[in-house]
Amino acid sequence: MGNLNNQPASQPEATDPVLEVRNINKNFPGVVANDSISFNLKKGEVLAFLGENGAGKSTLMNILYGLYQPDQGEILLNGRSVHFNGPHDAIAAGIGMVHQHFMLVPTLTVAENIILGNEGSNGIAKLNLRQANRRIRDLSRQYGLALDPMALVGDLSVGMQQRVEIVKAFFRNANILILDEPTAVLTPQEADELVIIMRNLTAQGKSIIFISHKLREVLAIADRVEVLRLGKIVGKVEDVSAATEASLAALMVGRTVVLRVNKGEAHPKDVVLTVNNLRALDDRGVMNLNGATFQVRAGEVVGIAGVEGNGQTELVEVMTGLRQAQGGEIFLENKQLNGETPRECTEAGIGYVPQDRQRFGLVLGYGVDINLVLSSYYRQPFTKGLMINTKAIDRYAQGLVKKFDIRTPNVETQAGKLSGGNQQKAVVAREFSRDNKLLIAVQPTRGLDVGSIEFIHQNIISQRDAGVAVLLVSSELDEIMSLSDRIAVIYKGQILAVVENKARTDEEYEALRNELGLLMAGAVKEAVAG
Repeated sequence: MGNLNNQPASQPEATDPVLEVRNINKNFPGVVANDSISFNLKKGEVLAFLGENGAGKSTLMNILYGLYQPDQGEILLNGRSVHFNGPHDAIAAGIGMVHQHFMLVPTLTVAENIILGNEGSNGIAKLNLRQANRRIRDLSRQYGLALDPMALVGDLSVGMQQRVEIVKAFFRNANILILDEPTAVLTPQEADELVIIMRNLTAQGKSIIFISHKLREVLAIADRVEVLRLGKIVGKVEDVSAATEASLAALMVGRTVVLRVNKGEAHPKDVVLTVNNLRALDDRGVMNLNGATFQVRAGEVVGIAGVEGNGQTELVEVMTGLRQAQGGEIFLENKQLNGETPRECTEAGIGYVPQDRQRFGLVLGYGVDINLVLSSYYRQPFTKGLMINTKAIDRYAQGLVKKFDIRTPNVETQAGKLSGGNQQKAVVAREFSRDNKLLIAVQPTRGLDVGSIEFIHQNIISQRDAGVAVLLVSSELDEIMSLSDRIAVIYKGQILAVVENKARTDEEYEALRNELGLLMAGAVKEAVAG
């Protein structure tokens, strides 16, 4: 996030808490999600929550927003005990929530999205857009959000769409704002702008609960930090200025975590993947991939950096047989790929970790064992004539579960019952254990905690060092910079620049990060430092 780590966080305006949570407990069958959790939130401060996947953060936020009911415990707003039967009660009490995946209708205007479901509130008659527009402009000016109420949401950048969600919360008179992974899809510059917005909000007395896996952001934004592990608060940081990324990571997982991959020098060999002037339509029939050209060699990681929606999805789907190209060429070694099916792409030596593990990576109703052989169940030793060899599958699955630390009661457990991190490990285990020529990894660590991220990053580098050509597609610029040997920036379906990612000092690292962020926003430079 630029150099914001060196700037002071916002200062609380009052010592009396606006929100108190006392001894909250929440159990699900066989799982203690929240165990006697207590904390408070002061007026005008940013309180960050950190924790591994499954630590209980989402459950706790869902309780605060009225989506879940606690089994025990008490919530107090301004010293008064409250009970929420649903989100409507939480909103009425002054709590707003901006979810990681925005709840917006792209074909409606900013104003229409903001008043949707709230048409009769705030003294505004149903669909009185003129009055709504006036209030939205006033809120935008008040909090420094710069929104045009008449703009179509579908025409806005991701960062501007996030502003719509924030204004929507304040349109409903929120005094407490819960931000769930708010920078997951932002460019570094947009993330920096969000920091400024959050400071404007707290300066005017708003209180923010901030959830993020990005430790540098927590250090830049938060006044205090609460750390969850296995449903309990296991650590607090009252003075964030004295904390480091390493100290926060250690609090989260209970051990030292390697945050920047020590990957060593790459030794690339022959070109494995060649993409020439590739074009493809998106689901709306728009040419969203519009002439992408690049190469990946054996034994290197090439990262595709870019804000989501700039052709990455179409690029990957064409290469994996899920979408038809409208022009251009793809070569895997000397073999041209031309309309192959997904199985034919797999047979050609392409491993694929998809962006959405639940929709495209796993069959959630199948056991972990079956999911681990989805791309090879029809081969020996998993088949015996026309019969499935269940014993061979079981042995294979047991080995991968141990090797990749997939935490599951047993290999027959349905994949849909695993945590998100363990679902991702199952996909990674299956794809990384094949004899790949090319490995395509798309958002491989999205929504994962630092421990799982460390594990998957190490395995990506292991693939590279084994001579596999790795194509990494991620909207996380720090992930791209940490893992990639070369970085290709994609914007509006084209590769704007390819950068050699050599070892750098901290100052050089930040300079390159800023340069790449500008490229991701479409600011074309004549050259980027190699």
